Formats: sequence, C-alpha cells, structure tokens
Amino acid sequence: MTYSEPARSAAPRTGSLASASPSAVLTRGITIYGCGQDEAALFREMAPRFGIMPTIAEAPVSEANIELVSGNRCISVGHKTPITNSILSALAKAGVEYISTRSIGFNHIDVNHAESVGITVGNVAYSPDSVADFTLMLMLMAVRDAKSIIRRTEVHDYRLNEVRGKELRDLTVGVVGTGRIGVAVLDRLRGFGCRVLAYDTLLTAPVDYVSLDELLRESDIVTLHVPLNTDTYHLLDQRAIEKMKHGAYIINTGRGPLIETEALISALESGKLGGVGLDVLEGEEGIFYADCRNKTIESKTLLRLEKLSNVLISPHTAYYTDHALSDTVENSIINCLKFESGK
Repeated sequence: MTYSEPARSAAPRTGSLASASPSAVLTRGITIYGCGQDEAALFREMAPRFGIMPTIAEAPVSEANIELVSGNRCISVGHKTPITNSILSALAKAGVEYISTRSIGFNHIDVNHAESVGITVGNVAYSPDSVADFTLMLMLMAVRDAKSIIRRTEVHDYRLNEVRGKELRDLTVGVVGTGRIGVAVLDRLRGFGCRVLAYDTLLTAPVDYVSLDELLRESDIVTLHVPLNTDTYHLLDQRAIEKMKHGAYIINTGRGPLIETEALISALESGKLGGVGLDVLEGEEGIFYADCRNKTIESKTLLRLEKLSNVLISPHTAYYTDHALSDTVENSIINCLKFESGK
C-alpha cells in the first residue's frame, strides 16, 4: 500500500489533448454533478473542443437527480459531498459505467462497492503546485506566528510579538508522502536550505527517507501529503504526536482524518505542539464550502481550534487556483472520453 497519491485513470494535462481528440468521441454526452459556476464556465468552454455535450448540475449527484444521466455512461462528480452506496447502485441501474471524480482523493466514494455494481472510478491529475504553494505558505505563517500578528494589527496593536519567529533554514521538515504533491513540496523546500526528511512506503524521490517514527522525532515541522485510507486514518494519533519534538508544527493539506483531532487539540492546549496549519479538518463536511456566518457551528472541535492563536485554518482551499481548476475540468473530460473509447 503506497502512501503516495493514487493516480488511477488520471491524465496529465500536458500532451493530453492529442490522446483524446474529438474525432474519437462518441455521440454520448457527460453529466457533470456538483458543479460550481467557475467549473461550469470551464466545462462549457472546453466542451466544443472535445466534441461533447455536457449536462451540468450545480447540485451533487443524488437519487433525486439521477435522471440527469439521460443515458450517459460517464459522469463527473465533485469531492465535496460523499456518494453513498445506494446512489452508486442507482447510477449503475441508470446505465452509468464510469465516474470521474474531480479530485485526487477517493475517500468520498466506496470504490469497491462501485466496482461491484459495474462502475469504474477514476481520479484526476491537476497542478500539484497549487497545494504545494499553499503548504509552504502555511509553514511560513505557522513559524512566524502570522495569525497573532494579523489579529493584533487589526486592532491597531503594532508592538512586536513576545515570541520571535523561526527561519526555515534552521529547521528540519518532515514530508509524509512523496507523490506528486509531496515531491512539489520537496522541490520548494530545497530553496529554503532546510534539512528535509521524508517517509513513504515507496522510495521514489531524491530525498533522505526515514521511518515514520524517526521523522516524527527529528522534524520541527511535519507536513502530510498522503491519501486517506484504512492505513492512513489517524496516522497522527495521540501516540504519534507524543513522539514529536516539543514545540513542533503540523501542516495538513491532505485530508482531515489523517490526524486524530482530539489528540491534536490536547497537544496544542498543553503546549506540546508549537502550532498547526490545517487546510482540511476532520468533520469538515457540511461546514467548509458553506456560508455559515448566520449559522450556529455545531463542531465543538472546530470552535476550540479557532480560539487558539497558534492554529491556522482554511476551508479546504489549497487546490483552488486558476491553473489547477482548468487541469481538473480538462482531465475529467479526458478521463470520460478515454473510457468511452476503450482506453
């Protein structure tokens, strides 16, 4: 089991147009579910180039809108809403044979159940630079205590922080997972001159690989870039966090359940950890991507985290750049066309 990002049916953007030319396209269309306005504009822009007829729905796929499939064998879905097994069964009954998820991760779909009802699930490749850039931003903000600085300046308190910041060149950074995004993070870290360690079950990058235990013991910053599966669920649990250096930082731009949230909060409140940067959070579903300004937040863990001055939280937005979104839409179309053409 690799800890690198899965790449099942993923097609890189460069050179992909020739392999899925409009001449090879069948007359069937593609139904696109859970499609925001920005994605919809890109699908409509790219559709003529590939000779497809997209049916676009803002709502995620559900048993109530299965009819939008309209005989299409291929659909594209977003990652924001879980697809239940009953929905998968209904899709199969409606004739769907292929789902292209507009994400790298599969944790919102039971791939095994999909396969059991005759549906193949494929992910997409998109610019790893989007998440890698965001990861480095969170690292720099964490070690410079940016949240406290910004909060103080907003109330016109311009004094220096009581605690000085740290420079990356003086730190050891541990990268957990060396797939496309992990490697992009490694590339950026080299420019800062810091010591870098890595852990993965596949040793594919030119970096010093160590055991996970050694990485946790040696690293001042631990950044997570692995898929969420049964092997990585609560990868950083209470025992793992206890092995980390006192005052170390955690960055998570992968999936929320990679970290045991209660253990994380305890380590932050006790001072064991120096801070965290979280673009993803356990239990984020129904909160992230929604306007909750006039709603009561039910997640007690989120509220506890937000109160801490050394916790940075962003709403699963690391991937969200012009380049990455264009890659995602294009490669979702290409995945479907390759399936239609038997590739």
